[in-house]
Amino acid sequence: MDDAAAVTRALALVSSPADVVELQRFFRTGPGEYGEGDVFIGVRVPATRTVAKRFADLPLAEVDALLDSEVHEHRLAALVILNGRFTRASGARTRDEAERERIADFYLAAVLRGRVNNWDLVDTSAVTVLGGWLFDRPRDLVHELGADPDLWRRRVALLTTFGFIRRGDATTTLELAPRLLEDRRDLTQKALGWMLREVGKRVDRQLLTGFLDEHAAAMGATALSYATEHLDADTRARYRRLRRP
Repeated sequence: MDDAAAVTRALALVSSPADVVELQRFFRTGPGEYGEGDVFIGVRVPATRTVAKRFADLPLAEVDALLDSEVHEHRLAALVILNGRFTRASGARTRDEAERERIADFYLAAVLRGRVNNWDLVDTSAVTVLGGWLFDRPRDLVHELGADPDLWRRRVALLTTFGFIRRGDATTTLELAPRLLEDRRDLTQKALGWMLREVGKRVDRQLLTGFLDEHAAAMGATALSYATEHLDADTRARYRRLRRP
C-alpha cells in the first residue's frame, strides 16, 4: 500500500548521512538562520524527485502526513507529488477543475500552517500550484500573502506570480513588487529581483525598465542587482547610481 511511511522508507534508502551537514549548512539551519531547526536526512533533490514519481498517486491524506514531517526531504517529496497531481489535473485531455481546486486549497492550507517553510519548498510548488490555479481567477490571495510579514508566505506570493509571468502576464508582479521594497530580508530581496528580471526577460523589457525608472532609488542592492542582471553594463550602472544610500 502506498502511504507516507512507504515514501519515507524509500527516501531513507537513498539518503546519505555524509550529505546531512552540507545540506544543513546550505539551507541555513543554524540558530537564528532562516531554516533554523530544519532536519535533513541527506537526500539530494534528483533522488527525492525520483522517489516522488513512484508515488504519484499518493492520497492527499498521506501527502499531508509527509508535509507534517520534521524532515525536509519528506516535505519536498510531498510537494513534488502535489505538483504532479496538479499538472495532470490541468492537462488538456485530463482537466479536472474539482481536483485542481482541491489541490490548490490543500496547498494553501499547508502554506498557512507553516509547512512550506524553506525557499526550495516554496520555489518547487508555488509556481505550479497557485500560479496555475489563480492565473484566470481573482488574485486577492496573492496580495494577502504578500502583505503577510511571514517570510515564506511573502515568497509564496512572489513565486506564484512567476506562474503568471510564464504566461505573459506581469501585472500582479508589478502590483506586488512596490509593497515589498522595504523588506530587506535576503530571501525576499532575491525573489523580488528575480521576478522583476523575469518580467523583463519573458514579458516586456520596457515593463522592467519602467518599474526601475520609478523605483530603483528605493530598492535594496540585492533586488536591484538581480533585476538588472540581463541589462547591459551601462544601464545597470545607471540604475545603481539612482539608489539612495
